[in-house]
Amino acid sequence: MRPLHELLLLLVVLTDLWVLGTTRLSSAIRATAIQGLLLASLPLALYGWSGHIVGLGLGTLVVKSILLPAFLTRAIRDAAVRRDIEPLIGYTTSLLLGAAAVALAFTIAPSVPLPELESDLIVPVALSTVIIGLIVLTTRRKALTQVVGYLILENGIFVFGLSQVERVPNLVEVGVLLDVFVGVFIMGIVVFHINREFDSLDSARLTELRD
Repeated sequence: MRPLHELLLLLVVLTDLWVLGTTRLSSAIRATAIQGLLLASLPLALYGWSGHIVGLGLGTLVVKSILLPAFLTRAIRDAAVRRDIEPLIGYTTSLLLGAAAVALAFTIAPSVPLPELESDLIVPVALSTVIIGLIVLTTRRKALTQVVGYLILENGIFVFGLSQVERVPNLVEVGVLLDVFVGVFIMGIVVFHINREFDSLDSARLTELRD
């Protein structure tokens, strides 16, 4: 039987693919909330129950699994956006790109020069999550869906940061959580500005914004 942390890491990859394959924005947000829960459990599974690790897990749970999904859900409701994702490429193609990203990550991960890690899956899962986040950012039209892609990308950075918890206490984790909060806050402003100006959440219309 695989250790708990390896099962959690594999489930993170499955939530990445869930976001690529879903047709509903609400489902994509739900996937990021579940991914946040998985990430909150990872430090405990990797390093055990110390005060620092428990604090990191609780902070991750509150920010990534509760606050940010709630913010995005409220943005959907307040902006009265259509729930369909409307990707630039098909869902099957998106999933194939995601599978290719996972395969690429697992291929190049062994060549990444790092000290011995708690799990051999940390680097490939982190890389595949970052790449899939970029795929969502570049292949989805709606700004809210791109926020989801940004969150996934940041989650990949978070997974990689877990490999440095014992070497750089607090710094990596706090920096990543702050980046997520600031990024979503900025994207939220963009979303509501688009909706106010154009009654649309299509990111392609960003080029029409004027000061």
